[in-house]
Amino acid sequence: MPLLLLSLDNTLIDRTAAFRAWGESLLERLGAPAYDIDWLLDVDADGLTSRWDVAEAIRARYGLRVPVIDLVEEVREGTLAQVRFDPMIAAALRIAEEAGWVPVVVTNGETRVQERVIRGTGLDRYVADWVISEEVDVRKPSPRIFEIAAERVRMRLRGAWMVGDGPEADIGGAAAVGIPSVWLHRGRRWTERRFAPTRVADGCIAAIAAVLEARQPAIPRPRASPADPYVVTRARLPAPDQRVRATGGDYRWSIGTYRRSGEPV
Repeated sequence: MPLLLLSLDNTLIDRTAAFRAWGESLLERLGAPAYDIDWLLDVDADGLTSRWDVAEAIRARYGLRVPVIDLVEEVREGTLAQVRFDPMIAAALRIAEEAGWVPVVVTNGETRVQERVIRGTGLDRYVADWVISEEVDVRKPSPRIFEIAAERVRMRLRGAWMVGDGPEADIGGAAAVGIPSVWLHRGRRWTERRFAPTRVADGCIAAIAAVLEARQPAIPRPRASPADPYVVTRARLPAPDQRVRATGGDYRWSIGTYRRSGEPV
């Protein structure tokens, strides 16, 4: 049973979409021009900028007199309120699990925030466990955080894959620990010369498909069909255009993407 390590923000969860939705709401409330969302996204830098710096930038740009700490709270709570977990990614995780893979989340960030995302969206029902950098006092790309992830589920890193959107944290981390990886390009080009991903994908579903196609375990783990409207109940990766039965309806697998039966590919 190989280990499937996955990043959280902008991999399993579209954190940028959540921040954008909150940012557009904020700009509307402030009476600021809608095009300022591009500036706000640049400041946020996919969540790499600290919330305090984002709050300070907003306060300065719009001449707000509210305390910075209140804006920090607004950034955090407003973004969390917009976070959603794609049911198609849930279905992909179930297919991977029933094919014998053990999915574990490996994420940098604050424990209380990341746990709220994992539990609040229902993602916790689709992964075996998770490791958050603040909790274990080590961050990606350190090899140690990947080792801890394996230890959490009593497994070895041998045969594991890493899926993530961060060139340094995810792909660099995978390279440091000696495991293959899939990079979610999100419209970007790979420029790093020190290491490179094993595969490149345009989203989490395609990334999971790439891993399953690269290495399918010989013995899938049996699993009872849970009462979940988005859980695919087959125990292997479907062939292209093959229909798969989920408790919420029929789906087709096409180039790593789930589509409801009858939808154009």
